[in-house]
Formats: sequence, C-alpha cells, structure tokens
Amino acid sequence: MLLVLLIIVSFLFPFFWMILASFKTQVQIMSTGSILLFKPTLNNYLSVFEEHNFTKFIMNSFIVGFFSTLFGLLLGLPAAYSIAKYKQHGLGLLILIARIIPGISFMIPWFIIFSKIGLVDSYTSLILGHMLVGMPFIIWVMISFYEGLPGELEEAARVDGCTIQGAFLRIMLPLSMPGVVTASILSFIFSWNNFMFSLVLSGDKTKTLPIAVFNFLSYSEINWGGLMAAAVIITMPILIIALVLQRYIISGVTMGAVKG
Repeated sequence: MLLVLLIIVSFLFPFFWMILASFKTQVQIMSTGSILLFKPTLNNYLSVFEEHNFTKFIMNSFIVGFFSTLFGLLLGLPAAYSIAKYKQHGLGLLILIARIIPGISFMIPWFIIFSKIGLVDSYTSLILGHMLVGMPFIIWVMISFYEGLPGELEEAARVDGCTIQGAFLRIMLPLSMPGVVTASILSFIFSWNNFMFSLVLSGDKTKTLPIAVFNFLSYSEINWGGLMAAAVIITMPILIIALVLQRYIISGVTMGAVKG
C-alpha cells in the first residue's frame, strides 16, 4: 500500500505543482518560501488568452485533432476489419512497420511535398501528417477487436440478406464500439499533443497549442507563470475526456486483449 501511494504521489506531484504555479507570480514561483502559502492570481490565464490569443490555438488543435481522428477512423476501421476477416497478414505487417517507424522520419519528405503544392501552413497538411501516424495505430488496435468477434455473427447477417458492407456497418461496427472509442481517444490525444509535425507543417494561421507554448520562452527569460497556465489549458481537455470516457477505455483495452 505504501509503495502504491508513493507511486501515485510521484506521478501526481508534477501536475499538482503545475496547477499551483499557474496561479503564482514569477517571484512566487522562483521563491522556495511560497510553495503552498501564496496569494493566487489569474493574471497568467488572462495573459494566455488576451495577449497570446490561445483561443485560436485551441481551435486549431481541436480542428486538426478531430478531423485527423475522424478520417483515420473512416479509413482505418474498414481496413482493420478486412485484415482481420481475410487474414491479410502481409498488409498487417506493413501497418505494423508504419506504426513502428518514428513519425519524424516522414517530416522532411512531407514538408517538401506540401511546400511544392502550397499546402504548408494549412489544415490539410497537418491533418494528413497526423493521420500518417494516427491511422496505423487505429488499424492495429482494431484488428484484435475484429479478430475477437465471432464470425458466425456476420454469417447470420449475410443469411438475412446483408451485404458484407451492411454486416460490417450494422453488426460488427456497433459490437466494436468500445474499441472504436479507445482508438479514437488515443488518436486524438496523439494529435492534440503532437509537436514535431506541427512545428514543421504549421505557420501563423494553423499554429497548434504545443507550438504556441513557445510564446512564453525568450532569449532573456522564461515566463514560468504563463507557461504553467498554458500547460494546464493544454492538459485539462484531455484529462476531462479521459475521465468521462474511462469506462470505455478500460472495456476497450480488456476486450482487445481477449480472443474469441
């Protein structure tokens, strides 16, 4: 019990300190005498939204994360079902290789291609870039779910007059919703937190939250209060989503681990 408590405290303390620091002034943050006892201020959050226009960056991150996850699901779910149903092990291996290769390996070719066609600093380039890493993850997670579903369900649907596509949409897809939710959340989290693709492919119009954090870093100093407030703003939406949908995540992970 003591070991578990120690692990929990070690993981939660940085997050707790980040929240406290977001309500402190620069002097209070640097002072060792005001770790817990201090007069809170909202100036850091006001600075984040009023001076650094974080509302725009939040919308950019949400648009890129939402559509990269949506398109990844539209393409990835049928692909995962096809690989699982028809035992396309070669294609599955290629997907696994694409999942293993670091995303940073694609950035320079990706930048050259998009710069040639004028899509740098566009939502299109960011969405496709995030899909490049997110979609193989969705496919690989969902393969195990479809392999675990009884094939007799599809056969029964076919007997009742469904096509392969109809059986997938009406039977298999609803049964795999815990896995779909799990893959969606994890894909969205990847996109929301992604730094390298946004650094290379975004610009003033499409800058996302991880890149916007650099506004609080300068050559002469680091605005720790603003940086901590920005970090809280970046972290809270993902934390809320994870807490609200945790039962789907847990059931999705456990179902994916069980084969029929």
